Amino acid sequence: MGYNGGSKKHGFKRASHSFKAPDPCFQKVFSDRVWGWSVLENYFPILLFILVGLAVGVGPLLLGLLVAPHKPDAAKNSPYECGFEAFEDARMRFDVRYYLVAILFILFDLEIAFLFPWAVVLQEIGLFGFVAMLMFLAVLVIGFIYEWKKGALEWD
Repeated sequence: MGYNGGSKKHGFKRASHSFKAPDPCFQKVFSDRVWGWSVLENYFPILLFILVGLAVGVGPLLLGLLVAPHKPDAAKNSPYECGFEAFEDARMRFDVRYYLVAILFILFDLEIAFLFPWAVVLQEIGLFGFVAMLMFLAVLVIGFIYEWKKGALEWD
């Protein structure tokens, strides 16, 4: 059951061959404080979180495989798009403007998310925080005006 050369203080018994540890650090490394439950219990909430996350993610998938009826037919196995047969390749190219608008939306959406914590602590940060947020918003407005003038938001 582990290293048998330690003291009884840590729950180890001496072996009959009387092995002597090379140095005091060796006993500390193999003591139950490092390898026993005292360290593992610190990581138990993380392990529990991972296991519950896996159960929530994988459980419904497995439940669907086990419980759902499996009766395939020709209609279920056919390619389907909005009630009629597909007339174009599904891997068509999108206009770059779509990606540009999506990136701009994410950019402004995330930057607006900074306003909520700022509004909560506005009383505590005072005038300095207010001026800093005004400068932040000024940069956002200047960027928005630049995008508007360049036509990045137009779909023509």
